[in-house]
Amino acid sequence: MPEVPVKIYIDKVLKQSRNLVSQTALLPGTVKDKALRAMAERIAEDEEKILAANEEDVEAVGKSLAGETNRDRVREAVKRVRMTPDDVKEIADRLRMLADLPNPVGEITNRHEESNGMQVNLVRVPIGVIGIISEMRPFVTAESIAICLKSGNVSVFRGSPEWNRTHHVLAGIFSDCAEEAGVPPGAFSIVERPEKEVALELIRAGKALDAIVPRGGAGLRKAVLEQAKMPVLCHDGGITHLYIDEGSDIPMTQNIVVNSKAQSPAAANSVDTLLVHQVIARPLLSALILRLLDEFKIEVLGCPKTVALMGQMTMSGHKSVRPAGEEDWSRQFQSSTLTVKMVANMEEALTHIAQYGPSHTCAIVTKSYEAALRFTREVDAGAVLVNASTRLSAGDSLGFGADMGMSVNRIHARGPIGPQHLTCEKYVVFGMGQLRQPHPVPLTYEDAIMLKRY
Repeated sequence: MPEVPVKIYIDKVLKQSRNLVSQTALLPGTVKDKALRAMAERIAEDEEKILAANEEDVEAVGKSLAGETNRDRVREAVKRVRMTPDDVKEIADRLRMLADLPNPVGEITNRHEESNGMQVNLVRVPIGVIGIISEMRPFVTAESIAICLKSGNVSVFRGSPEWNRTHHVLAGIFSDCAEEAGVPPGAFSIVERPEKEVALELIRAGKALDAIVPRGGAGLRKAVLEQAKMPVLCHDGGITHLYIDEGSDIPMTQNIVVNSKAQSPAAANSVDTLLVHQVIARPLLSALILRLLDEFKIEVLGCPKTVALMGQMTMSGHKSVRPAGEEDWSRQFQSSTLTVKMVANMEEALTHIAQYGPSHTCAIVTKSYEAALRFTREVDAGAVLVNASTRLSAGDSLGFGADMGMSVNRIHARGPIGPQHLTCEKYVVFGMGQLRQPHPVPLTYEDAIMLKRY
């Protein structure tokens, strides 16, 4: 039997999703939390089943690269797709954590009483149907669906075909647990069709989706931004800058720089450009850069002053710092590459950050309260941190459990996008017969009408 064309298939999924918006939005928090906890338990119980499906994905990737002469590329591809028991546990833990968070739907974010006695409330409500296109691991699949469910949104998820069999097993687990808990079937969909056209149809879906979220690299974000016919959430492009002020504590600075880059180089909030005040550069940079090069295998691209400084050091047995090109200061690497620039003062650092924006995350390491305040006021970024790793610019570090990514957009929400940010707000007003004045009915006539009724 011939397979249904992609467009017809996606149109059907989106139509079913749209029909479930009201039911999903009205789900009680207890039902959503029960579903998430049940998913977590089943994920833990079915660990062997998930890993077996994942092994089939690994084998499929290996076969697709048959004949590839670059063994490192094959190893990296296989490593990227393979899951471990720790990965399964991480999924279950994240689902439990989301279940423990407060229900964002129905939260009153503002309330006041007007002089005429009306009570005005601003209440969180779900956005509607959210499309998600991901190139990332199955953990992101589970997290994305769970965040959408927690926030009362219907979701349509399209993951990377590399994990197709793994997604099939996860979809079955999630659907069974959700339905048993009272979530309507179809409140979330994992699209298992492998064709590239699936992603294109979602991007071009127009009014069928209320918003779309790209979870992946720069290529995916660019494609979504250029072609999407609906609002794009979580555009986590942009440069992550870390500025080291004069007089900073060197041991603390080293730890923050290493953590910001080496803890997870591929993360969007991994530092891209390190800006160092020239007064602290000599005592700090020589040892720090050697450590990054040698211990953590970070490729360092430096400004002329940085290259000259490192050229004076004994470099035997170490990789060297390469000169940075003009285009490198504008790159979000999401890899084991870091640019380093010496600056004369904070003014130069702020100018650099403004020139090579937009900024994803910015951080400053300083002992000066005045410098910290100036930096937080003047830097334009989705998140600004003082004396902390840029890797902490994330939902699970900032108190709302999990996030769909970081938004550098100025519309709707900015910074890490958690469950509460996948809502919008509506006014709910309680009155006792208040009227907009002047009322078109004369008071004497109104009184006469009222007397007749009694």
